[in-house]
Amino acid sequence: MERLEAFEKMLSDLRKQADYETAQMEELKAAGKEKSATYRQYLGNRMLYKMMLDKYREYGLI
Repeated sequence: MERLEAFEKMLSDLRKQADYETAQMEELKAAGKEKSATYRQYLGNRMLYKMMLDKYREYGLI
């Protein structure tokens, strides 16, 4: 049961972080800072989060 709880917590944290970074990217984009290092880091993170969530869907975990 502990393993399932850990997975659920990780999934929740991953989704929260992805939502937070998406909002930050929108603010940076509105300020014309799409080429900043921060924006690009968030973009890279977003691709990683998408890949992880897609893999979870592929295995029927979400």
